[in-house]
Amino acid sequence: MAVPGRHQRIGPDYGTLVLKTSRQGFAGRMGHDLTIEVTRWTGEVFIAEDDLAASTVTVTAEMGSLRVVEGEGGAVPLTEGDKREIAQTAGNLLDAERHPEARFVSTGITVTGPEEGVIDGTLSVRGVERPFRLEVTRTELGRHRATGTVVQSEYGVKPYSAFFGALRLADPVGVEVELDLE
Repeated sequence: MAVPGRHQRIGPDYGTLVLKTSRQGFAGRMGHDLTIEVTRWTGEVFIAEDDLAASTVTVTAEMGSLRVVEGEGGAVPLTEGDKREIAQTAGNLLDAERHPEARFVSTGITVTGPEEGVIDGTLSVRGVERPFRLEVTRTELGRHRATGTVVQSEYGVKPYSAFFGALRLADPVGVEVELDLE
């Protein structure tokens, strides 16, 4: 028997999906903490009428659609050329040609407070599936913010490094989603 509720398609027209990186290593201050937007992604949210726990979320993100929005810190500001080169390098590290999509499928939703909850699920990156958790907060009527952390090495991604490892990207990468469900 089908659970009554509302299905809503989601994607860039309804919000943003960004990745937040940080740097480490002896020469870490030379690099930048990056905000990278996933420009092509789609998904669906099913909001169950009577039981929020029966709700579901699925999202598919195109790994070849990464765009560097900004870089904080660093010895010199990022140029548009730098941003394009970083996005291309990220696509190579993620093996976007062989694994063009990352996919999240929820397995459970738990309400933890009046305006917050947790979405547990499975994240697939480069063909590797791992449990993934998003912490969700309702920021205003119909608007939600979800955050989580992806550890690159758990998906077979070797974090970027330069200068013989003196500058490297931290293994954990933040995931931030802003979504309007109105």
